[in-house]
Formats: sequence, structure tokens, C-alpha cells
Amino acid sequence: MKHARKTSKANDGKTRAVAYLRVSTDKQADAGVSLDAQRAKVEAYAALYDLDLVAVEVDAGASAKSLDGRPALTRALGMLTDGGADALIVVKLDRLTRSVADLGALVADYFGPHGAALLSVSEQIDTRTSAGRLVLNVLASVAQWEREAIGERTSAALQHKKVRGERVGSVPFGYSLAADGVGLVPVAFEQETISLARELHAGGLSLRKVAAQLATQGRLARNGKPFEAAQVQRMAAG
Repeated sequence: MKHARKTSKANDGKTRAVAYLRVSTDKQADAGVSLDAQRAKVEAYAALYDLDLVAVEVDAGASAKSLDGRPALTRALGMLTDGGADALIVVKLDRLTRSVADLGALVADYFGPHGAALLSVSEQIDTRTSAGRLVLNVLASVAQWEREAIGERTSAALQHKKVRGERVGSVPFGYSLAADGVGLVPVAFEQETISLARELHAGGLSLRKVAAQLATQGRLARNGKPFEAAQVQRMAAG
């Protein structure tokens, strides 16, 4: 659905821009992707191109697989339609979306020839020009193709493992993979941890308290962090 856009310019003639920053839960600490790094880049970009950075909207711990459930993006797009901003800045296109379908909808609804501008720092995209819109569409199509190709290769690899009788999926806590690549071998320390978790939970401790008690004894998950409540629940119910 195309959104009607109110147009107005800053008194000094500058393009008013709202920056949109996003991190997913597993990317917050990655160099160049953290919120601080994104903020620094959009501020430098705005200064370089003499843009009036009127707002910075942040979605922390949000996936780009969908446009839903991202309140900061909703606010940023709202500024474009109500005349509060003339452009949206992102550090990289994947901060906005990873879906070609969603990108197409955004371009049609907000960033068309008569809409607001979409500016990407890393890809140097500026949809105020036809060349910028062409580059945007090409990049999005290539990214989508790459993701689909990876998915196809992964599916083929898993199918090959199944045909060969190899184990598919993660090895559960308490075991390691046997030499034949199929069976499971008990891991003594992890099995002791499971037994202790069951005893503590049966004794009346909550899942979180069990996790805390295990941590005090140096019994941690495989990632080196204290167990999550869901992990303790699986051990206790096993």
C-alpha cells in the first residue's frame, strides 16, 4: 500500500534525514555492526554530505527477516510520510531488510521517484537518482540469490548425510559424537551436570536457581555461559 507523503524542507535547504540502526541478538558485538559503530558512521555520513540528521531510531535485538515487530523502523518510516524527514539513512542495506520482497515494498511505498530518499553508507546508494535505484535493486537481487543458493547447498549436504546414514543435527548436551559419525558417547562431566540439575530441581529449586547453583560449581553450557532456564528444563526432564 503506497503511503502519501507530506513534503517540506528544512529552512536552510538541507535534506532532513532520520537514521535507522539495527542489531540482531547474535550480531551486537560484531565489529562494524554494533550500534555505536553504526551511529558513528551515519553521523559522519550526514556531516560529509551536509544532511540535517533530525533523529536516530534504534531496533536492538531485531531480525531483518521481516518488517514486523520493529517499532523503531515504524517510527522512522512514519517520519518520512508525515514530513518529519526527507531521507532514511542506514549503514548497510541489510540493516533495513534481508528480503527482496520487503525491499521492493519499501521502495514502492516510501522510496520511489516521488518519495523519500534511501541512503546507504556502505553501498553508497542514493535513491534520489535513477542510477541509485538501479544499484539498489541489483544488490538486493544478488543478496537474495546468495541466500537461496546457500540454503540449497545446505539442504543438499544434509540430504547427503542422511543417505550415508550420518547423524544430522546437533549433539545433545551430555554426549559427544562417536567415531562412526552416527552414534553418541556419554561425556562423564556433562552427565554429572545433568544428574545434579535433576537433583536440584527435584529438591525444589527453580530452573534459574538451578542454573545459578551449577554456575557456582563451574558447570556451564558449552558456550562457556551459565545455562538458560530452558536448558535446565531439558536436563531436568530428560
